[in-house]
Amino acid sequence: MEATRLRLLPWPGPDGKRTYTPDDSPNGWVARLADRVEIEQISTAEAVLSLAKGLLDTGLRITPEECAYLMRRVTECLGDMLRVAESRGGRLPAPNPLEPEAERELEGKSPEAAS
Repeated sequence: MEATRLRLLPWPGPDGKRTYTPDDSPNGWVARLADRVEIEQISTAEAVLSLAKGLLDTGLRITPEECAYLMRRVTECLGDMLRVAESRGGRLPAPNPLEPEAERELEGKSPEAAS
């Protein structure tokens, strides 16, 4: 029996820990909701990055309060993006270790000659 792959969801559970859903239904309700949340998180991160760059590029003094606020938003977005990257990376197909060798064979090269 093949084990069901799990998808890391883009939000924490009620206790703040990671939450997962079975990845066997990519068109299911939870998966579609997770996709929409990821899109929103990416959009928010792009906006926060743009605002942060704009603020830093002005050359104006930033108060400690403004800096702390900016850092909180940036770290929230970074955490979201790392979770999205991990979730999406976990859903990529496993690499085929024979592919490089198969490519060399198609090119007429033996594995020893490629080294």
